[in-house]
Amino acid sequence: MEIKRNGSQASTKGPADWFTGTVRIDPLFQANAPARAAGASVTFEPGARTAWHTHPLGQTLIVPSGVGWAQREGGPIEEIRHGDVVWFAPGLKHWHGAAPTTAMTHIAIQEALDGKVVEWMEKVSDEQYHR
Repeated sequence: MEIKRNGSQASTKGPADWFTGTVRIDPLFQANAPARAAGASVTFEPGARTAWHTHPLGQTLIVPSGVGWAQREGGPIEEIRHGDVVWFAPGLKHWHGAAPTTAMTHIAIQEALDGKVVEWMEKVSDEQYHR
């Protein structure tokens, strides 16, 4: 058994290459072999968002607070709220983040395939975000 005490893992700022706006990442757990799943709590200030990206084995988001947006390639922007659970299928190009006027926190859970959990792509433009 391993207990990670609240506050024992440092928060980090979401890297500018992968995020637009102010984003804080709080690690929750890393995969311990043979497990492949890892999780983090990610907080987006209003208007903040990820770049487009995919996950080789998919991704689950659990929204414990706030209001956000998520979009899969070719689909509409969809609102996500407190209590929602979102699943992105393996290889599905997508982005997610806060709504324009409301912060949002989600717990992101994804599995590694050959050591890789995400493939980052181009940023979501202001025009794409505001349609």
